[in-house]
Order: sequence, then structure tokens, then C-alpha cells
Amino acid sequence: MNKKRVVSILLTFIILSSQLPIYAQEKNEDQDKQHDLTPDAQSAILIERDTGKLLFDKDADTKRPPASMTKVMTLLLIMEAIENEELSLDETIRISENAASMGGSQIFLGAGEEMTVHDLLKGIAIASGNDASVALAERISGSEEAFVQEMNDKVTELGLENTHFQNASGLPADNHYSTSYDMAMIAKELLKYETITDYTSIYDDYLRKGEENEFWLVNTNKLVKFYPGVDGLKTGYTNEAKYCLTATAMKDDMRVIAVVMGADTIKERNASVSSLLDYAYNHFETQKLFEKDENITDVELLKAEDSQVEMVASQSISTIHKKGESTDDLEVTVNLDHNYELPMKKGTQTGTIVVKDDGEVISETPIVTKQNVEKASYMTLFKRTMQSLAKYR
Repeated sequence: MNKKRVVSILLTFIILSSQLPIYAQEKNEDQDKQHDLTPDAQSAILIERDTGKLLFDKDADTKRPPASMTKVMTLLLIMEAIENEELSLDETIRISENAASMGGSQIFLGAGEEMTVHDLLKGIAIASGNDASVALAERISGSEEAFVQEMNDKVTELGLENTHFQNASGLPADNHYSTSYDMAMIAKELLKYETITDYTSIYDDYLRKGEENEFWLVNTNKLVKFYPGVDGLKTGYTNEAKYCLTATAMKDDMRVIAVVMGADTIKERNASVSSLLDYAYNHFETQKLFEKDENITDVELLKAEDSQVEMVASQSISTIHKKGESTDDLEVTVNLDHNYELPMKKGTQTGTIVVKDDGEVISETPIVTKQNVEKASYMTLFKRTMQSLAKYR
């Protein structure tokens, strides 16, 4: 894309006043003109991932049991742990009796069995394994109870008001609820970790391949095979919740998230999600401005060990508009905070990218450090001082 043609980048330097991207909060202006795209669902929502723009909703703030869609939050905490190097994909985990005892959907882990994080992730993403979810929860937080507290802390961090979790799997429990809107926002956050779809897009695979207890994984989300572009995320079903699905699709560089809750059958659930996706791709298109981890600017920090520090986009950034509409009024402003405190971990926010359309702010996205930034050693500072003095001799 020729960015110079569609946006002007204005570098300004201000103290940050906000650290979170703007999420969808206003109804789509054409909502009242739409017919019900999901007549068989009790609750539904459709958003574009990068902007969070709300394209459709139906009772999206009504609290309902999320069933195994709970695992969208479980996966989010797992991916965060991997990103923060607190967990690695090739690490082997020993399965506890508690994890092995989980009922419902499972991958039939045995107490004392050992399995890699990579395979446990497959067990959650493809087969919705309750046992795999608890095994990773215990590894990350020490116990499922502690992990659930982290899940609810994340709910608060994301500013969600209608979600509360009691377990990591979605098994029926009192006071365990969410909404279509909240599930979409959790999915939006999860999709910052783009490798998650490497798992959720798999239709079938095997665990313990070639062993006596080989297990065939088949994705509970059949749309990954039957709807072009669908590559996640998570189904759910209990008697109370009925059939639910948090789905995401990528087509023509546009990623959307659709959530359906409370359908009576799998067929009705999939039809409702397909209807939402059809609506999105038939009526809207996006314009990609930045990819995740794309360089925004380099900043010279003389007190850092590596003085040139690369600042990158924390996630992909797009605008969305109706097909045929002009995008000539877009403006992108890069705001950097120069009050840097060393050392800084990889992913530390150092500014924001503000996107405006016709003067209206449509998104704010953090700029972050691409790598760890360490304080310069005394020897490094001495060499820089000498080099600086040499220039003026």
C-alpha cells in the first residue's frame, strides 16, 4: 500500500494520556435499518478486529453462560505467558490428577502423563480439551483457582463489566457468565497474538502420533473447513448455554470477529455466524495502515546500551469503511513519549498511533519497543563521551 497517498504521518512528542486502544462502543449507524442477521441466536455481535468497529449487534450485553468459549480467555493468558517468555512451546508439562479428572470435552490426558505446551495448545484450540486447559492453567498460575483470578483480573484490565469466570474450561458453574460483546473484546485481545490462528485453524490433527494411545483431534468449529477465511476461534455448548461460537475470519486483508450465543442447534449457530461474515465482507472493506511489529520510528537513547531503539506497532492497524466510500480524509499522527525510564522490557509502550477520519478519532494504538532496552554500561557511556569529544577536536 502507498501510505504517502492515503495518510500523512505527523510526528509530535507528548506525554501519553491513554494506554489502551479504543474499543467498539457505539452502534453502527445503520443498525436500525438491518434485518436480524441471526434470528436463531439469543445474542450476537459482529466487529472488525483492528478498529473494533461495531457492525452488528443483537442483545450483545445480555449475560449468558459462555460454555467453552471461556477458553478464549484461557488461550489469551496462555499466549501472554508465551510472549513474556514465562512459558515455552517445547516445555513438557506433567499432568496432575486434577487436570486428568476433568469431564466434558477432553483429550483424555492421564495423571502423570507428560505433554508439551505445543500439543496441549492443540488440544485446547482444536478439541476444546478441558483437561488440557486446566493443565496449562496449573502450570502458569500454580492452581486453576489462581489462574481464574488472573482471568477475572484480565476482565477488569480490559474494562469489561459483564463477565465473570469460575473456571478455565467453561464447565457449568454458578456466577460464570459473559456476553457477546465481552467475548468479542476478549477475542480481539487474543488475536493480537497472531500465531494463535496457527492452532485454531487446524481442522484435524493427532496427539501421541504413532503411539498406542494415539488421539485424533477434530476441530469443534467446522467453519474452519467450510467457510473460506475462517481460522478460529472457539465453540461452546452446555444445556444451559446452548450452542455458541466466537469466530474470526480473514479475507481481503480484513479480519472480523463474530460471536453467537444461545442457538438451538449447531446448524443454526453456524448459519448465524456465516450470515454475519457474509454481511461483513459484502458491505465493508478495510485499508491496512500498519502491520503488527512494523517499524514506526527509531529513537536514539544515549543512555541505552544499544542507542538506536526501534519502536513498532503493537498490533495491526486498519480503517474500515463501506465499499465505495472515500478514504481521502484519513490522518495518522504518531505521538511519542520521551520520558523513557531504563531499562525497558520488550513491548513497553513508548507512544501511540492515532488514526482520525474526517477529524474524528477512530483508533489509538500503542507503539512499543521491539526489543529489551538495557541501561548502558559505564564503559559504553565512557566510549560515547570520548567519541563525542573527538568530533570537536
